[in-house]
Amino acid sequence: MNDLEFMRRALELAVLGVGRTGDNPSVGCVIVRDGVIIAEAHTADGGRPHAEEQAVALANASGATAYVTLEPCARRSNGSASCADRLIQAGVARVVIATGDPHPFVDGAGIERLRAAGVLVETGLLSEEARTQNADFFAQWTKG
Repeated sequence: MNDLEFMRRALELAVLGVGRTGDNPSVGCVIVRDGVIIAEAHTADGGRPHAEEQAVALANASGATAYVTLEPCARRSNGSASCADRLIQAGVARVVIATGDPHPFVDGAGIERLRAAGVLVETGLLSEEARTQNADFFAQWTKG
């Protein structure tokens, strides 16, 4: 499998939560090491826990790549560790993100935090598909 196929799998997971996550977007996360999926999750019903939070709890993600359909959060309203911080703490080496998150708790800060910690970040893979999945969320938080 390749980046495109892993992101497609993350989108398949995310669609499972559409309409079930409250005000939160439905996100899919797939963690891969050496071309093999070692963990995957989607945002839980009601919006918590987040996809990344669940996925990193399922496997040793050190040195792995995480495929995420939406930029990992940089801050949590409940004060717990953000998804960006959880990915960093798990030792993920690379994060492939379909699209940025316009929410004020994120809006580029998740990507900045990952990069500042030395994580390789790539964005834009299947962006339109990810935005379409959470169209209501993007309409609520996109300026202009």
